[in-house]
Amino acid sequence: MRLMIAGGGGFRVPLVYRALCEGPFAGLVDELVLFDVDELRLAAIEAVLRDMPTAHGPAPVVVVSTDLGQALTGTDMVFAAIRPGGTAGRIADEQIPLELGLLGQETTGAGGISYALRSIPRMLDLAEAMRRHCPEAWLINFTNPAGMVTEALVPVMGRRVIGICDSAGGLVQRAARAAGAPLKEGRLDGVGYYGLNHLGWLYRLAPEGRDLLPALLSDHAALETIEEGRLFGQHTLLQLRCLPNEYLYYYYQTPQATEAIGHQRQTRGASIHGQQQSLYPSLLQDAHPYELWDSARRSREEGYLAEARTHGEQRDESDLAGGGYERVALSVMRALSGGGTAQLILNVPNSPVSLAGPTAGAAVPGLPGDAVVEVPCEVTPDGALPLAQERPEGRFLTLMQHVKEVERLTIRAVVSGEREAAVRAFAAHPLVGSLPLGRQLLAGYEAAFPELTQLWS
Repeated sequence: MRLMIAGGGGFRVPLVYRALCEGPFAGLVDELVLFDVDELRLAAIEAVLRDMPTAHGPAPVVVVSTDLGQALTGTDMVFAAIRPGGTAGRIADEQIPLELGLLGQETTGAGGISYALRSIPRMLDLAEAMRRHCPEAWLINFTNPAGMVTEALVPVMGRRVIGICDSAGGLVQRAARAAGAPLKEGRLDGVGYYGLNHLGWLYRLAPEGRDLLPALLSDHAALETIEEGRLFGQHTLLQLRCLPNEYLYYYYQTPQATEAIGHQRQTRGASIHGQQQSLYPSLLQDAHPYELWDSARRSREEGYLAEARTHGEQRDESDLAGGGYERVALSVMRALSGGGTAQLILNVPNSPVSLAGPTAGAAVPGLPGDAVVEVPCEVTPDGALPLAQERPEGRFLTLMQHVKEVERLTIRAVVSGEREAAVRAFAAHPLVGSLPLGRQLLAGYEAAFPELTQLWS
């Protein structure tokens, strides 16, 4: 199998390569093509892969390319993890809302809308190129905001695009271990989870028929062993009667999160930008680039969601070790290529069209059938089929409907070239909620990213 990674100079690419060289995914890929528009980043990541210690066994041949058509030709599977504007763009995504007293975060709120306005056009270009050069290939989308980007691609690629994120799956696995009933890899029996990307809730955990979630929520000691238990606190979780995705911290504790980010010496984006500005050239000069990269990776993981850990809490060792989103992506790829059915939480249309015609009903009642949602799915060579979930409780469904409308306005702004739709998307977001602020945000982002104005011309 030939796998192409769009964004092949990305910081996390070595995690994909490592997983392809050892463990259950070894031998799955014969040729790994790294495509990027940045030659320096490509060369640096190639150096890391050459230096990486891996188990003796089948390792894919690595090819690097800055020619998209060449990289796509003959490809069976495409992973996409691109960041238009680079890490410098992330600084603006976060800083512009902060200057208006709003939450400044990469994928949540105004920053996520700005990121999407840049990501969606480039991802649509990739999808069109795939239609020309490898029309039978699957596109596994990591590009953030993953759910919104995936929804924008469905009209072009249909069921051959699947969005992934490791935060929902990580939540389920942590909760199952804390409840004393770890799940088998690739199985989600008895798991109830519904939401959008970075906006979801684990509402049932019944791997053997009995729901273990109520007891877990009542067990303070057990909750303290998982990230979400420490993040939200038992009192909040008992009120919610479920475990929220960690990104809901930004909705449930908006003032605290905004204040904590504002008091940091620099934003998360600025920290990562500074790290990568020095790291990539160093990777080309260092005698041991893999060790240098791995040290930087661990440091980066330690800083994840730092604004929520205001009392010196440390992340779990399992989270720091890596092995999240690349395992989700490779599990999807293995199932699509006939390596056995897998159950995973993915971003797919709520009521997709199967080979036999429209499916009955929607996985998440209360949301449109063509809306991309994040739910447990059954993955086979025919694609990812969402599994039916309970109708969300009113407060959860209302928030999902609200944010979905923002996502659709954002997509419309790009696809139809409607500037006013972008203004309305910013204004309608529950973390903004003001038309004047919406106009100020878009004007600020247009000044930071002049290419946005080309969308409206």
